[in-house]
Amino acid sequence: MSALQPNGAGLRKYLLGPTVVSKTTGTLTAATTDLFLVTGGIVMITSLIGLVNTSVTVANSFKLTNVPTVGDPTDVVAATDIGTTDTLAGTVLGFDGTAASSITKGSPGLAKPLFVPTGKIRQVSAGTDGQITWYCTWVPYNNDNALLVAA
Repeated sequence: MSALQPNGAGLRKYLLGPTVVSKTTGTLTAATTDLFLVTGGIVMITSLIGLVNTSVTVANSFKLTNVPTVGDPTDVVAATDIGTTDTLAGTVLGFDGTAASSITKGSPGLAKPLFVPTGKIRQVSAGTDGQITWYCTWVPYNNDNALLVAA
């Protein structure tokens, strides 16, 4: 009798949502940049992690924010210095989903889903080196036509 191997894509779709959306930051600059766009309603983000492609080696207060089309902007994760103590290429970045939490190396993963209305998820970076690819899984929440895409 052979062992049954789970289908990775099918299991991920069942547990986290139908799509993995990714956005590469390009070389980080001291700027605010759109990562993801949400349209058509609220989406429930089931996972959100960053993979460092190029090491971050200079001080960099970095955070993610939710900027809804209507309503108040909110931090998704608190500003965290990801560069004074180098964050090397290949490091996975994550946070637990609480706005007051810091970004951590080694990705704890979301302890609870994030609910994001129509609008944008942005990165706010103060540093000038490094590159990160952010990966996000999600499902529509209040409207089956809600959508999250890379900006």
